[in-house]
Amino acid sequence: MRSYSTRKRVLVTGGAGFLGSHLIDRLIERGDEVLCVDNLFTGDKSNIDHLASNPRFEFMRHDITFPLFVEVDEIYNLACPASPIHYQFDPVQTTKTSVIGAINMLGLAKRLKVRIFQASTSEVYGDPSVHPQPETYWGNVNPIGPRACYDEGKRCAETLFFDYHRQHGLDIKVVRIFNTYGPRMHPGDGRVVSNFVIQALKGEPITLYGDGSQTRSFCYVDDLVEGFLRMMDTGEELPGPVNLGNPNEFTMRGLANAIIELTGSKSPIEERPLPQDDPKQRQPDIAIAREKLGWEPRVQLREGLKHTIAYFDEFLSELPDRKVASFPPEIRN
Repeated sequence: MRSYSTRKRVLVTGGAGFLGSHLIDRLIERGDEVLCVDNLFTGDKSNIDHLASNPRFEFMRHDITFPLFVEVDEIYNLACPASPIHYQFDPVQTTKTSVIGAINMLGLAKRLKVRIFQASTSEVYGDPSVHPQPETYWGNVNPIGPRACYDEGKRCAETLFFDYHRQHGLDIKVVRIFNTYGPRMHPGDGRVVSNFVIQALKGEPITLYGDGSQTRSFCYVDDLVEGFLRMMDTGEELPGPVNLGNPNEFTMRGLANAIIELTGSKSPIEERPLPQDDPKQRQPDIAIAREKLGWEPRVQLREGLKHTIAYFDEFLSELPDRKVASFPPEIRN
């Protein structure tokens, strides 16, 4: 717990979302004051309701594509829809959030002369021709495809962060997040873990895109947030980008079978065509994170899945008839 003299006032954009709410929990736990900013497009106030009475927590409903005038000591910029269902729902707004939102947050950090953190993504690597992906790899992204609003938006945000760093001497921290899962995932986001778990718990067919041989690397949310904090606490000599993710690779079919086993479900597996531009492989090279942050994932997949399954099991038991998909019902791996 920080003392009053070392306490910071921290702005977290996208703070009512999956990652943002877990980050805020850690910041509050260590004694900081937190201003959570979210437009609630994909975030949910239920993720932060438990903090409502905490005197060191404040919520502001705001869209970062508009300027924000606050006084803080640090900024974590996490605001952006992060699943294909959500970011393809309004692709123009997704690009605006990544680009204009970054400009507004960088401008705020410049005015306040404070450190700013950017949550970038492994999607900047596209459908990679290098495996695993190191930070030096420039990526293989289709700039006019249906995923480009997110992929190119995040790439442009990184460009802006490093230009502000070079041109204005701004203290920046950029991480590239690989697939993350855990409690508080949006139940209708269509991402593979939440999708498979909900289908298994409801006894519905597991929708597998392609033949299931495509791979992902799954990092539990607590491990990822620990990486955020360690990155933010490094010196100015490490602006990033730094990969944060689990280097253990799993096939989609293997994940589906593990979830069926852990839930005791009798759900069959149903194959569907692979979506356009869906990456065949995704695995982080985390050598820099290991060396510079002393960080690597600790939670094994089966352990993390048990916590995630328990969360969704409770969610469905409380609201058994609730429609979990609030966007067009497309599902993506």
